[in-house]
Amino acid sequence: MANVISKKRRVINYLAAGRGITAAEARSRFGVKNLRAMMSDIRVLVERYGNWEVETEETRSGSTRYFMRDTHTGRRKFKFDVDGSRSAIAATR
Repeated sequence: MANVISKKRRVINYLAAGRGITAAEARSRFGVKNLRAMMSDIRVLVERYGNWEVETEETRSGSTRYFMRDTHTGRRKFKFDVDGSRSAIAATR
């Protein structure tokens, strides 16, 4: 059985990598039909423990672009891979 990653998890991974996304981009990249509703769910999920905040900005064309800002004060010991799995971050000096 193949490891299937949900659309929501793919959007979270995309945002956690420091990128922003609009509804049109989410539709073409991930097949998300209602980004506003999905971002509402994501906001509840990621802001629950205070490590991430969902932020928005208005684009020149008037659409909304969503971002996730890392509010974690320390260094993370893991990252999310493209397939949604967690992997350790190599220690750097």
